Amino acid sequence: MKEILDAFMLEGKACLVTGAGRGIGLKCAEVLAAAGAKVVVTDVMQEEGIDVVKGIRSSGGTAIFRKLDVTDEAQWEAVIRNTVEEFGGLDVLVNNAGMEGNNLVENISLDQWRKVMSVNADGVFLGTKHAILAMKPGGIAGSGGSIINMCSMCGLIAIPNTATYSATKGAVRLFTKVAALECAQLKYGIRVNSVHPGVINTPLLVKGTHQQVELGLLPSFEEGIAMYERMHPMGRLGDPVDVARAVLYLASEASAFTTGSELVLDGGYTAQ
Repeated sequence: MKEILDAFMLEGKACLVTGAGRGIGLKCAEVLAAAGAKVVVTDVMQEEGIDVVKGIRSSGGTAIFRKLDVTDEAQWEAVIRNTVEEFGGLDVLVNNAGMEGNNLVENISLDQWRKVMSVNADGVFLGTKHAILAMKPGGIAGSGGSIINMCSMCGLIAIPNTATYSATKGAVRLFTKVAALECAQLKYGIRVNSVHPGVINTPLLVKGTHQQVELGLLPSFEEGIAMYERMHPMGRLGDPVDVARAVLYLASEASAFTTGSELVLDGGYTAQ
């Protein structure tokens, strides 16, 4: 039994989490650190990211902050190289950074479409690409690892007013599977999986709900939140820790035979 529980631990592993300044990314960083990982907290929000690092260190964990715009390939190369220099490798990448995109298809501008795509899809592509280059045999880390791409139930089903967001998550879903197959067939020792949360209680949800109210897509913020709660058969919003625990599983040896998979955390929504 101890061996089974030990498989969930990440002692000494180097983990990089994007968008870790708040919400799901913050909680993922905290949980991975609590499991023994050395965590690189990245975000475009420097002050928030530094605060996350302070919190992890005050709890006895190991973490550093690096500013990262996930749409910038040169920054990805630099941050991954620095991770290997600081922590001796790169074992886990959590591609969590993302942004909302709420509007009717007919009202979406091309600039809005491209902005959400650049963060949610391009960012995951760049992170996965450069993590593979680092983790594969002959790479600067070269010891294999786990890549976890934050997707959504919107990558599995259609929900009105989410066309841009859903398109990015649908892209991430299938991109993850292709990357997983390539890494498995090439014997890289790299697993690639996606996580599909339902509606999670995060600052991004609050911002997106207010945005939909402003656009006239929801009657009020309070009614919007209540609607989201009713959407899930379990009758509540998800909590960031619900997602972080799933990320810990995929990051650890407990999921050693799991790749190209979709881990759905939606309170039963897509089971309906």
